[in-house]
Amino acid sequence: MSENHRADGAQRDGSGGGARDTGTPVSGRPLTVAEVLALPVLAAGRPRVVSGAARLDRPVRWVHITELTDPASFLKGGELVLTTGMPLPEDAAGVRRYVDELAGVGAAALVLELVRRYHRPPEALVRACRGRGLPLVALARDVNFLEVTQVVHALILGNQAEAMRRTQRIHEAFTALTLRGAGAEEVVRAAAEMSGRPVVLENLAHQALVCEPAGSTLEAAVGGWERRSRAVPSGDRTGVSGPEAWLVAPVEYQGERWGRVVMLPGPSAGPVPGGEEEFVVLERTAMALTIARLIRPVPWERTAHRGALIDLAEQRHRSAGDARARCAGLGLPAAGHRYLAVLAHTSAGGPEAEARLAGQLRADGVPALAGEVAPGRLAALLALRPGRPWHPVVERAGGAVREVDPEAVVSVGGEVDDLCHAARSFREAARVAEATPPGEPVPAGRSYHEPSDVGLRGLLYALREDTRVQDYAERQLGRLVEHDARHGTDLVTTLGHYLAAAGNKTTTARLGRLSRETVYQRLRTIERLVDGDLGSGVRRTELHVALTALRMLRAR
Repeated sequence: MSENHRADGAQRDGSGGGARDTGTPVSGRPLTVAEVLALPVLAAGRPRVVSGAARLDRPVRWVHITELTDPASFLKGGELVLTTGMPLPEDAAGVRRYVDELAGVGAAALVLELVRRYHRPPEALVRACRGRGLPLVALARDVNFLEVTQVVHALILGNQAEAMRRTQRIHEAFTALTLRGAGAEEVVRAAAEMSGRPVVLENLAHQALVCEPAGSTLEAAVGGWERRSRAVPSGDRTGVSGPEAWLVAPVEYQGERWGRVVMLPGPSAGPVPGGEEEFVVLERTAMALTIARLIRPVPWERTAHRGALIDLAEQRHRSAGDARARCAGLGLPAAGHRYLAVLAHTSAGGPEAEARLAGQLRADGVPALAGEVAPGRLAALLALRPGRPWHPVVERAGGAVREVDPEAVVSVGGEVDDLCHAARSFREAARVAEATPPGEPVPAGRSYHEPSDVGLRGLLYALREDTRVQDYAERQLGRLVEHDARHGTDLVTTLGHYLAAAGNKTTTARLGRLSRETVYQRLRTIERLVDGDLGSGVRRTELHVALTALRMLRAR
């Protein structure tokens, strides 16, 4: 930006026309030097920025009119100093001392009216202001300094009052969240909405457990999270820290530090957080999170894993980059691994089974997300290095769950080579679980079921709610079932023995503990009721499918 830059709102063509009114500055935050110069009361003086144009974003705390040679003794910092130049020393050393004192006390800017003593800024003054980085503004026309102070002070006081009202609303909002027992996700979401910035809750292991991107994306907010977070030192108080200028507040639990809540620079709220209201928001967020942790004993890591697993299984992420960033933020490798979904349906010991599952995966050194995604339903997503077999890992994990609930059904999906395809593995695992009837023995002494275990029984069990399957079973066997019900016979069982014996009548008699003559008689009755020749292999196959479907329907 040029040193001859004119403040926004000042006259630009050198004519006698009036200045443009940019309107009232943003309410609720400090006025900046640039905004004050753009006010009509000052813009009428045709302000020209002589030095320090890059620092016009300095906040203006007050306006001070002075004709003293040592005005700094009356300042506290943040003042816009107005002068006609009458008190300025004649010698360069005196001018430097004058500017040094103003810069040393933290004056926001020096405004010099070029009407009475000077018609252009003295070179010594320009050099001194440039050397100290103090904005120097020259007014080409006479300005009523008293009117300037009245207008600016009214705006400053109004903004301060508005800031107090906004702070009160922040306190009231977090108090309401605490009183209704809001969880970590709701608290972090409220902080992001109030600040307009991404807000992240992390634990001491630098895992991003909860993130609200606030107009950004998960990928932008938590991408490479652990590396970025470790570059930001922890402190005992809320403050701006680290190479990315994060606003950080510690979160405690039972008197000990548990983690941190972080407010990030965002695209919609300015480059760097650190305003007074943002400090208030983050400190109240940390306090609300501490209370939430006290009243909700479930570890937030479990809640975070649960949310990530549901989002992966249901493909809720906005993009593949968001999915990878979310999982990487929780410590799951997002690339260079193979991924496998495991489900466990349990009717007892849910929390204990969840803890045993997660503990076994940690003991095996397998990065994983694990949690209870629904009542009685556990899920885990394993990240396996290429070449590492998954069967032993899943065997031990399933065994840990079945130690808590021997009747638990543990199912596994197929491997995928991209985290974004994890939903496919979850769907396969869910289909295996759906195809496992109650009490179904685990094949070959395993602790889990896999897709290759799903045979005809499993397929029909999974489809038992399909009316087409129900209609098929009824058309094939309805008359036979009704005959048994009316006459007290057991022809359905005899048919089952006959089909199991592959049409061998002798084996059928042995299975049913019947004489051959009785078997022949029953088979003739069955043929009549099912309207088909039992000697036909095709007909026996049709009846076998129908009988299996009937058994699966009764297994409900």
